[in-house]
Amino acid sequence: MTAAQQMTNASSLYAGERHDWTRQQVLDLFALPFNDLLFTAQQVHRMHFDPNRVQVSTLCSIKTGACPEDCAYCPQSARYDTGLEREQLMKVEKVVEEARAARASGATRFCMGAAWRSPKKKDMPYVTRMVREVKALGLETCMTLGMLKDEQARELAEAGLDYYNHNLDTSPEYYGEIITTRTYQDRLETLDRVRAAGMKVCAGGIVGLGEGEKDRAGLLMQLANLPEHPESVPINMLVKVAGTPLEDEKDLDPFEFIRCIAVARIMMPKSHVRLSAGREAMSDEMQSLAFLAGANSIFYGEKLLTTGNPEANEDMQLFARLGIQPEEYQQYADESEVEADLGARIAEQENDPYFYDAAK
Repeated sequence: MTAAQQMTNASSLYAGERHDWTRQQVLDLFALPFNDLLFTAQQVHRMHFDPNRVQVSTLCSIKTGACPEDCAYCPQSARYDTGLEREQLMKVEKVVEEARAARASGATRFCMGAAWRSPKKKDMPYVTRMVREVKALGLETCMTLGMLKDEQARELAEAGLDYYNHNLDTSPEYYGEIITTRTYQDRLETLDRVRAAGMKVCAGGIVGLGEGEKDRAGLLMQLANLPEHPESVPINMLVKVAGTPLEDEKDLDPFEFIRCIAVARIMMPKSHVRLSAGREAMSDEMQSLAFLAGANSIFYGEKLLTTGNPEANEDMQLFARLGIQPEEYQQYADESEVEADLGARIAEQENDPYFYDAAK
């Protein structure tokens, strides 16, 4: 197949927002020449987003360590000796203090993570209060607390939680190699409960776990074929932590990581695709390629829960070099207001000599 035929094939695969991807169609995207894949992803990105805006989030660990799960990558599992100190649930006042600092440094979304299999009934009044007080600061809110019951999802939604994060991690076929203490279906059911309660979904996965390209394709197919695409799709690069079963895993080729970003952008065109764990090991050039491939969200700050992350000022320096601005947090009444605002931003750029109308 010629390069032109491959590009035509990629264009035919992309038909707007879809939920019927096959494994072979996803593999066909992965198989595109690198430049063609990035060009296609950038076109899709410009149809739905300002290409020079990146959403900025800060992640705070509100309860660290002693998790009963056996996720092979996670230093917070009680099953592995990683030297991580166990901490109790953070006091609400301390969480609010962290949120204020995040807002002052430019974050628009504040994510709170607890190392639980699932929250207990006694924990819910504390986490719902955290949500209310962080929202009162004018920040979007996100939590990751493990599996949820219907009642817990409703409580979080009633408190005003904007997003709930629950990653699928990898493909259904490879999942058993990484986790045995909860099933893939458990994860899908939690996502269903989050949707049913009226919250937005943040769901992605991890690459570099020793999986193959078919598994990376399988992960993205699972996410894109959900009844609604996740509003946020974090793509994590494995952070190898001493004491975990994956501490000696072979590094993933950086170009394969960028391919994952580009394919995620094509398959979930309206989702924020987030550079998440593993950014500390990425060069500025690699992160720049990720933005070109369609990533438009980052976690910002010194660490992600328990692993390192580039310092905030370094992120802002890179943004300045690339001409990127942090995305502003705006509350909209409905989808039509979102479309109108995006249209206005694009119209402002149409006279820019570098503007490219990918819709034509």
